[in-house]
Amino acid sequence: MFVDKGQSLTLISSDGQNVNVRLEINPRAKRLILRLDEREREAVAVAPSRRHLKAAAKFAADRADWIADRLAQLPDRNGLAPGSVFSLRGQPCRISVEGPGRRAVLEAGEVQTLRLPGEVETVGRRAERYLRKAAREDLSAAVTQYCARLGVDARRVSVKDTRSRWGSCTSNGGLAFSWRLIMAPPSVLDYVAAHECAHLLEMNHSPRFWAHVARCCPDWKRERAWLRRHGGELHAVSF
Repeated sequence: MFVDKGQSLTLISSDGQNVNVRLEINPRAKRLILRLDEREREAVAVAPSRRHLKAAAKFAADRADWIADRLAQLPDRNGLAPGSVFSLRGQPCRISVEGPGRRAVLEAGEVQTLRLPGEVETVGRRAERYLRKAAREDLSAAVTQYCARLGVDARRVSVKDTRSRWGSCTSNGGLAFSWRLIMAPPSVLDYVAAHECAHLLEMNHSPRFWAHVARCCPDWKRERAWLRRHGGELHAVSF
């Protein structure tokens, strides 16, 4: 059963758990879609048009137990604060607040240390700013490398905090990526960069597209599998 709350629903699973579902309309969707928003810890029911919203709501309601089970399996949130440990380029990194200063400094070690100047109250925002800059640098370098290998040009590279995609490619050659990829191992970030660069040649997922990906990233299946297994951990980091 569910209670209609405008563009959202509250589902009740068979064991009495409340599950939030957000309704969205995407004209590009060819069918009803149900996915998890791991960062917001809710399900998203996507309809191709407004007249399909009721069907999308029922589609989600019929799967309330599946949604509750999947949400229960998500990793605990990691709210970053002084002393918190998160993953940076696939390796553990601890946040340290060093007081007055102007620049964040990353120190190598068995556990890296990200030393952040400033007030404790703003540590999360400053950590995210550092990670976004690092992600843009790593992704821009990877895109330059793979564009050269494939003989294509990307018009721009941007980083965002996307929920449902790790990367995207527009018809005019713009590439966008989730900054959270900087927390994954470098080979995973490279795979996503190669994936989007290959879309500059093939705006589909045909065998020719995957052949382009393989030219850049021969182990792309392994990296994709890592992202499917551990993507929830990247979304669990909050600032």
